[in-house]
Amino acid sequence: MPSPYAALAAAALALPFAAPAAARDPAAVLMPENAEARAFQEAVGFADAVIAGDTVYLSGVVAAPRDGEAGLEPAFERAFGRIADVLARAGVSWDDVVEMTTFHTDLPAQIDAFVAVKNRHVKGPPPAWTAIGISRLYEPTAIVEVKVIARKPKAKD
Repeated sequence: MPSPYAALAAAALALPFAAPAAARDPAAVLMPENAEARAFQEAVGFADAVIAGDTVYLSGVVAAPRDGEAGLEPAFERAFGRIADVLARAGVSWDDVVEMTTFHTDLPAQIDAFVAVKNRHVKGPPPAWTAIGISRLYEPTAIVEVKVIARKPKAKD
């Protein structure tokens, strides 16, 4: 017969690992407004963003060039515009971004055009930023993925 202390010890060990009940309140999960994009994200299992307290976590947004485009900047502009839209739906802007991580399929060839577009969108004191070179992304035509974290501004009295 197992010891009652063993069951109590096992329960106590599990407590620190239990997720808070409201860690992902459905009201704080932002899904795409576009029905097709929403269906895809629901099928795969991810959201545009999750708001936890005053922190907004955006899923990565990919940049993919379209046929006939000259250069990489149009793809990067679309990605930064999409991020701005999601940030706005979450009640923040590029000014509130505190951290950015980018994943590049060809970092040396992409960085100059990427920085030019980033600098048009990200003003003032810059966020923390890590750029990572990778071999490929989930979306086959994507060349860069951008992930950001923003903080909601404190209410002014």
